[in-house]
Amino acid sequence: MRQVVFNQKGGVGKSTIACNLAAIGAQQGLRTLLVDLDAQGNSTRYLLGALADEPLPGVAEFFDQTLKFTLRDEGIEAFVTASPFENLDVMPASPRLDELHGKLESRYKIYKLRDALAALGTRYDRVWIDTPPALNFYTRSALIAAEGCLIPFDCDDFSRRALYGLMDAVQEIQADHNPQLRVSGIVVNQFQPRANLPQRLVQELIDEGLPVLQPYLGASVKIKESHERALPMVHLDARHRLTQDYLGLYAALHAATLARGKAKPARGR
Repeated sequence: MRQVVFNQKGGVGKSTIACNLAAIGAQQGLRTLLVDLDAQGNSTRYLLGALADEPLPGVAEFFDQTLKFTLRDEGIEAFVTASPFENLDVMPASPRLDELHGKLESRYKIYKLRDALAALGTRYDRVWIDTPPALNFYTRSALIAAEGCLIPFDCDDFSRRALYGLMDAVQEIQADHNPQLRVSGIVVNQFQPRANLPQRLVQELIDEGLPVLQPYLGASVKIKESHERALPMVHLDARHRLTQDYLGLYAALHAATLARGKAKPARGR
């Protein structure tokens, strides 16, 4: 199963959500790959720690290869690095992704990531794709390559207004490029249960029939320590309430994926 975490808005927790869910799956024994398509490299840093400072081959080198004519391209495995965590590998990002963007877009390399991940076959049980805060070449490549899409929602009115545009973008990719793509769920992040606005906004999404996943991810300063120490929550503090939120969210996503797998994908507009 390939899941992309997507939102055009920055600061909504895409990297944190992708890395923590990937870490949980890996800890449960699933062979897991995290693909970091954001030039900022937050997911790369989160999962690799100090190793992220090394000149590792990654996403930029993979895409750079697609721009060249060679007799034999290296498989995607050549651009993957093992993380310190068992069963969890990373395809690192780098600032070079910004330099390559225009060339890749103009030469229409939009299907290369999908084809490369498909060529992995059964090597990985789960693939998570972190995306930049923009609907650009890399995000579209991820949506074309994925089977499911998670949309983080950070409980403010701006996020709610943007959500409908995000859903439309997913449906457009589904209709034009990837009929297997579906929204796996909306992940409520930084939820404050005692505040009226977050409760009202989330309930309105539910009332509209949108696929809001539970439990909601609470706000905690512990996540900042998790980032600093390059330890996903399940490795930093397995008993922390936020870790329990992530474990519950992972289980809910798994259940929703199984349920939707029995139904035909919804048609795009």
